[in-house]
Amino acid sequence: MYNLFLGNRLSLLRLAFLLTTIAVMCFAFLPLARAVTPAPDGGYVGENTAEGTNALLSRTTGIWNTANGFEALKKDTTGAGNTAIGFHTLFNNTVGKNNTAVGPQALLNNVGGDNNIAVGSFTGVYVRGSNNIDIGNPGTSADTNTMRIGSQGVHMETFLAGIHGTILPNNGTLQPVFVNDMGKLGTVLSPPPSSARFKDEIKPMGNASESILAFKPVTFRYKKNIDPLGVPQFGLVAEEVAKVNPDLVTRDEKGQLYTVRYDAVNAMVLNEFLKEHRKVEQLEKQIESLTAGLQKVSAQLEASKPAPQVVNNP
Repeated sequence: MYNLFLGNRLSLLRLAFLLTTIAVMCFAFLPLARAVTPAPDGGYVGENTAEGTNALLSRTTGIWNTANGFEALKKDTTGAGNTAIGFHTLFNNTVGKNNTAVGPQALLNNVGGDNNIAVGSFTGVYVRGSNNIDIGNPGTSADTNTMRIGSQGVHMETFLAGIHGTILPNNGTLQPVFVNDMGKLGTVLSPPPSSARFKDEIKPMGNASESILAFKPVTFRYKKNIDPLGVPQFGLVAEEVAKVNPDLVTRDEKGQLYTVRYDAVNAMVLNEFLKEHRKVEQLEKQIESLTAGLQKVSAQLEASKPAPQVVNNP
């Protein structure tokens, strides 16, 4: 009986030892919740802050960084002034400075770009340049000094307060803002620059402007979904203009007719006006010449008249 008890006890001890060994081995393979090593006083060297597995793990001399999230700023070595909040934020940044990334994988692929701001999940994920601001947009690898808010095809409407009704002083520098089919804002091409350094193949417009004489101006009201107030409008119909001159209309991202290039139409109207003005000037010169000729003929007629004779009566 004693031998049986001793044998069972040894079996239990062996089982316990085996289970302990397995537990230790399993624990050894668990990922370590490592971050930048704190200083002896509990703070972080270089005034850095790190919270999360492998956060700011590769730091060597970087200062003033804040990494909060799984592998946030993991590869950063000498970067400074970066703020990374979220899973894999600024993950590949090594030397970039003064970047702010908030959201999972925000600015994931930035390596050495500086002064970038990305807010939202996967925002600025492709950005590698500097001085970019991305809100709800992944950006592109070619972006530098670029702001992107929202994503094309996802965000369909934009509301900005503080614009409507705000009057700017006209000091000669005001320009209208236009947007292309990619959502890019600008003033460079619309209205077009006037300097010759931007232009090729400059030549007189000539008779090219005569096509506007076939235009049919109309009055109309926009549909209710565009203008609920139905304010009377004056202009042209793009479909009619396209029949006369296809170069004077624009199309949307679907290729459908959108609007008339009124800036080009205005230039053509000016050309037609100047042509008519030159005709009037020529007529005025002809009239002046005819008037001068008539005056000369009248003077000659007056000179050719016989002098009046005086007859003395007896």
